[in-house]
Amino acid sequence: MQFKHVTLDFEGPVAILKLDHQEVMNAVSTDMLGGLAEALDEIEERKAEVRCLVITGTGRAFCTGANLQGRNQQAKNQEGRAGRSNTGAALETAFHPFLRRLRNLHCPIVTAVNGPAAGAGMSFALMGDMILCAKSSYFLQAFRRIGLVPDCGSTWLLPRLVGRARAIELSLMGEKLPAEKALEWGLVNRVHEDGVLMEEAMKLATELANGPTVALALIRRLYWDSPENSFEQQLDLEFQSQRVAGNTADFKEGVTAFLEKRPAKFKGQ
Repeated sequence: MQFKHVTLDFEGPVAILKLDHQEVMNAVSTDMLGGLAEALDEIEERKAEVRCLVITGTGRAFCTGANLQGRNQQAKNQEGRAGRSNTGAALETAFHPFLRRLRNLHCPIVTAVNGPAAGAGMSFALMGDMILCAKSSYFLQAFRRIGLVPDCGSTWLLPRLVGRARAIELSLMGEKLPAEKALEWGLVNRVHEDGVLMEEAMKLATELANGPTVALALIRRLYWDSPENSFEQQLDLEFQSQRVAGNTADFKEGVTAFLEKRPAKFKGQ
């Protein structure tokens, strides 16, 4: 399926969403954000079928951040009309809704970072529950290079993933973080040779898709909510989540398979 600068394919229970604007190294434009929204609509319409999502880029980049082509003139036009530009307007109208939808998605997300992931593209990559990288890929907090502040949730994500000191350094210095260093820092899960990245991402996605996906969705929510909860609140959320998971057919199948000493056959129900 082709949307504006976005490609969506399905392989069994796995949806594969590709950022697809190679001329600008998959930089994010308003058009691409519209395409991403339509792709998520399609995924959500197939909720019963799609049990894992893989996000990657086409060509030699994952995503190099916001597409700045034409932005300078747009900012000048806004400044002339309103007295000052509103550079952050697209965040609330387009970027933030996409990020919120990823956070609340019904299934696990695997991001396959096949090349540079800069600015907003770095945030997109870090939305994965499992983050896989090609050896040649790197991350970049590019905002300071054009006189802006980090956005798309990076100031929330980075301190929680790599700690405050490293997060601030990445943002203030604007230096590249190679994939293997990102793995050492605990920012990503796995690094693979470039030529096998998608093969490995699909193996992992298929394994997740064949798992107890109701429970996996609840696990996603537990870890998203954990940083903002008190210990008592998190205990309550674990209790509520376990009650839901315990009522699924997959739980019954898991226990039966364990007792019968065979692999479980989960159906995501």
